[in-house]
Amino acid sequence: MEVTEFIQVSTTVDSKARADKIARRLLDERVASCVQVLGPIQSDYWWKGRIERTKEWICFIKARARDYQRIEASIRKVHPYDVPEILALPVLSGNIDYLDWIRRETAHRQKQGTTRSRT
Repeated sequence: MEVTEFIQVSTTVDSKARADKIARRLLDERVASCVQVLGPIQSDYWWKGRIERTKEWICFIKARARDYQRIEASIRKVHPYDVPEILALPVLSGNIDYLDWIRRETAHRQKQGTTRSRT
């Protein structure tokens, strides 16, 4: 296993419905093995010269590094923000069984149509 074979991508959006839409889209495209949606969270940030505060939902996307460009493009197609946060962090180490599961679940490119538990 190469060190950067796996990544965790994060993005934030303004509603749970949008976060759920992104999650389902990435899973249907088989570029993510799992998407965790957390929120609401509070985000404070600079925007157009002012500090803003907003409620957001964050998606944590488990994936393979080779699929990053597809993940970013897919998120951008449905993301409402002018400058969406889309960050990929390398997975340096992890449970080998979990990493193998990510590899298996992102190897197929067709939508399976069924939901399976990873346990």
